[in-house]
Formats: sequence, C-alpha cells, structure tokens
Amino acid sequence: MPIRPECLYEAYIFDLDGTIYLGDELLPGSAQTVRALREAGKVVRFLSNNPTKSPQQYANKLTDLGIPTGVEDITTSIVTTVWWLTTYHPGATVFPIAEAPVIDALRQAGFRLSDDPSQIDIVIASYDRGFTYAKLQTAFDALWFYKRAILIQTNPDRYCPFPGGRGEPDAASITAAIEACTQVKCSASMGKPSPLILQAALAGLDVPLDQCVMIGDRLGTDIQMALDTGMRAAVVFTGETKPGDLTDAHKGIYQLDRIDQLLPATP
Repeated sequence: MPIRPECLYEAYIFDLDGTIYLGDELLPGSAQTVRALREAGKVVRFLSNNPTKSPQQYANKLTDLGIPTGVEDITTSIVTTVWWLTTYHPGATVFPIAEAPVIDALRQAGFRLSDDPSQIDIVIASYDRGFTYAKLQTAFDALWFYKRAILIQTNPDRYCPFPGGRGEPDAASITAAIEACTQVKCSASMGKPSPLILQAALAGLDVPLDQCVMIGDRLGTDIQMALDTGMRAAVVFTGETKPGDLTDAHKGIYQLDRIDQLLPATP
C-alpha cells in the first residue's frame, strides 16, 4: 500500500529520470501531477545531477514530453556549480575537467578558464568522456605542485546507469583519480545529496524547507538529501528503488507506486 501525503506543500522538487520519465518515455501520471501542482499555485522545480546536458536541454525534453517547462525551473549540477562559484569564488580561474555544457556555462558566467597550473584556483572534476592523462597532469600540478588550487566536483555519482543495466564512469571516478595522485580531498560537491543543489534550486524563493517535498527514485541521493536537510521526502517505485530496499532509516517518508499518488487522496 502506498503511503501518500495528506495535504499539499508549498514547493515540490522532482528528480527526473526514474521519477518523471524513464529514458524517453513519460511515466504515468507525471504530466497530470505537475499540472495539478502548478494550478494549485505550488512551486515546482526539477533537479538532475547529470552535467552532460544543459538546463535548456532538460527544459526542452520536458516540454516535448508534455510538461511545459522553462529553463528557470531546472537546476542541474551545472547550475549549482556556477551558482556556488559566483557566490563564493567570483573571481576564480578554473580548470574544468568536463564536457561542453559545463565549459559553456562557466564561460557564459564570465569565469576565466585556464589549463596553466600556475594560474588555476579551482579544479572542477566532472563527468568527462574526454578525460585524458594530460588533464590529470594539469590537475596534479595545480593541486600538488603549486598547491594553490582547491578541488570540487559537479556531482558525486560513481557511474551513470544506462537502460538494460549497463553504465559508464561518472564524475566521482575523475575525482578519485585526482585525489589518489594529489592526496587533496574534494572540497565541495554540487550534486545530490549535497544540500548545495537544493540551495541553488530554491535561491530567491521564500519557502521553508519543512514546506518542501523532494520526490525521487534513489535513496542514496534524492531521499538522502531530503533527510539531511529536513525536507519531506517521497520515494517513487518507478526507477531504481523498490519497496524492499527501504529500512528503518526511511520511516516517515512517503512511498508511492506512481507519481500521481503524490497528490492527496480526495475523499
């Protein structure tokens, strides 16, 4: 039996793959749920740890699937990285080990990019399918030899799952390689379960955390972030997590067989 909310909250933060859609298919009830929340005047935001797609790509995908969405409603680890750097290191020179969406966003935000280790303030480890030994050497020199840079990562995922059970190494593997050779620990992670991505998503909104619900299919990222920050959490069993995966640590969270059970039952 699902455990569903008895009332509406002020803000709803949705994971995407496995929660709103699965691959390129909208999950049942997703469009109706988002529409009902918006019509009730509730804040709706979408989160993703994936730094290989731009926020605009996610907004376009949701819109094409039948959930009209503006880019302002999307917060990814790219958005969080730019927000964090702008907030805490606005003049930094950065070296992103990353793919084009991260690099483009940093340039658009006005950050200076450099592969000169003597000039680098922040090394950014990300999901990079073009990772090379030369990039590792630059990070090594900036962090170990010159000892001037700090290390951050866009997201803490060890691998990115593919349909059918396969996957490929994600940002945490790049971080681990850098940490192994430099013995410099990552200073900050921008993706779930880090609360930084939540701060970026809710920036400018006057909504208390106890009036926010995080909805996702992964216990270790979506749900853990909610538990760590005092949000309400709703796990949906349409993606990674199945009912048997829950433990005593997950008591009190909403448990949904499908996303439209997020809406309170009508009498």
